[in-house]
Amino acid sequence: MLLTYSCSEKKNIAVKEKTEKTAITILIRPFKNIKPETVAKVAEEIRRVYPNVTVQEAIDFPKNTFYKERNRYRADSIIKFLNKETKEGFVTIGLTSKDISATRGKIADFGIMGLGYTPGKACVASNFRLDKENSDKQFYKIAIHELGHTQGLSHCPEKMCFMRDAKGKNPTDEETDFCKKCKTFLINKNWKFNSI
Repeated sequence: MLLTYSCSEKKNIAVKEKTEKTAITILIRPFKNIKPETVAKVAEEIRRVYPNVTVQEAIDFPKNTFYKERNRYRADSIIKFLNKETKEGFVTIGLTSKDISATRGKIADFGIMGLGYTPGKACVASNFRLDKENSDKQFYKIAIHELGHTQGLSHCPEKMCFMRDAKGKNPTDEETDFCKKCKTFLINKNWKFNSI
């Protein structure tokens, strides 16, 4: 039996294959200091907007990430480590309860809540600077913000959007969702939003 495809069928198959190839798996890599139940809550929330999530075993921080003078871990060094460990088709987010920092302008060691390459294969989020009473929800918002960066999203001017620039503060309680523009961008990257 001879099978033939029309031009439109060939095009549909090519589009489907391209879409399947661009779908990623989000790897959650906890560091040993964070509570497993905190990791589970963040993973559950991420799965609501992107179901292809795997939680990995907790690991120690690489020695070169510790900044002894301030008792912090360098976010850029953490991301470099995670990036090397992340294969094509995956994005890794490191989760920690330790204080993390990065160089910001003229400040060599600025405390932050998260950092991610835009675009990239790795990011990191910390709940160290979050309000204790609402930390799980805030932590998810930090994590999803950094994952948004890995997909190519930059900061958004919309006040309610998860991709809003924190500007050295913690505006997570004001954020409610990705704005329409950011959500459309992520949908084109195969993100699935249950609320749509």
